[in-house]
Amino acid sequence: MNLDEFNISEDNLQIQPVLLGGDINCYSVARAFHEEYGVNSIAYGKLALGATKDSKIIDFRIYEHMDDSEKLVDLLIKLSDEIKKDKKVPILMGCTDEYAEFIIDYKDSLSKSYITPYIESELKDKLIEKESFYEMCEEKGLFYPKTYIFSKGDTVTDFEFSYPVIIKPSDSVLYWQFPFEGMNKVYTAKNKEEFVEITNKIYEGRYDKNLIIQDFIPGDDSHMRVLTCYSDRNGKVKMMCLGHVLLEEHTPTAIGNHAAIITEYDEDLMNGIKDFLESIDYVGFSNFDIKFDTRDNKYKLFEINLRQGRSNFYVTSSGNNIAKYVIEDRILKKDLKLKIQKDPFYWHVVPNGVVLKYVKDEKLKGKVKILIDQGKEATSFGYKEDLSGNFKRSLYVFLYNINQFRKYKKYLG
Repeated sequence: MNLDEFNISEDNLQIQPVLLGGDINCYSVARAFHEEYGVNSIAYGKLALGATKDSKIIDFRIYEHMDDSEKLVDLLIKLSDEIKKDKKVPILMGCTDEYAEFIIDYKDSLSKSYITPYIESELKDKLIEKESFYEMCEEKGLFYPKTYIFSKGDTVTDFEFSYPVIIKPSDSVLYWQFPFEGMNKVYTAKNKEEFVEITNKIYEGRYDKNLIIQDFIPGDDSHMRVLTCYSDRNGKVKMMCLGHVLLEEHTPTAIGNHAAIITEYDEDLMNGIKDFLESIDYVGFSNFDIKFDTRDNKYKLFEINLRQGRSNFYVTSSGNNIAKYVIEDRILKKDLKLKIQKDPFYWHVVPNGVVLKYVKDEKLKGKVKILIDQGKEATSFGYKEDLSGNFKRSLYVFLYNINQFRKYKKYLG
């Protein structure tokens, strides 16, 4: 995008974020922009979701053709023309895998109208297919779970592995486009019979890409880590924020989504991933799902998300506002210094009562209590600027929190 038509300076910074998606990822990005720059975001989605509904900081618009890429491109270009009439710089960000990949695939067209902080499609194709991503990890010395590639038409007798195993789609965007009864985000097969039942169920539908079969790494939610990075326009990592996951969601379609995190620092892990990102000239946000394997004391990478993660407010609230990185890098063209989060901070999207009840590690519970007492905590939906005088939004947040106790009792007992 040509910024010459705008009179840009830190004192005269007129921006308009445009977000694709309507979940908590979208809300957290909109909150980051509002906290830092006092601007509301425009967001498009297929339907209204509670996470963004009735928010004062989001102009949420339902668009029935979100799945039609050509129509969506046309809509966004027309919107950009309207935004630029007001001398505002339009910024486009995807808040799900599907929409991040859409922006990348149509970047040639969209980047003429928007700031689009994303990689090129060629690199995207290598990273989203988990088998090629693991090959890249292998080259760079990063660890990942023992993995098998299972294709439609294969039989369990073609493989030799020990149970239990994890089963998940190699192409998660395609997988979610064809829902079916009993659909899960991730499956665990405890034996051969369960393996056959799960794989048959998946391939009875329209999904026909490979499945990833992985060694089951023991350990509860607290063995998980999440790492969010921002790489500038020159492919240099400028922000790293590692989160120690305390608790995840456990509903079948949301299992693995983070519900509570404490930021922490691990020099070796972070340096390894920094080197990896810079070696492939990655730009924009990246988000890694990682699990610590106590059997060999190594961190194992599951996947890379080509966007800020769903739980991205753990990054912003700990002192690394994600909107600020995009603006200072892509619009103000600053030479940013590397910021690595080292101080602990506690983020959660479920009530503290849920966290303290279902986190098993007493040491981690103690850290939570200390950080609460120190005021070093935040929750994505607890934004006073949005809740003040907003009865509908406040009611949603209240009922959402009450519902979390019911959900965790159902799935974790």
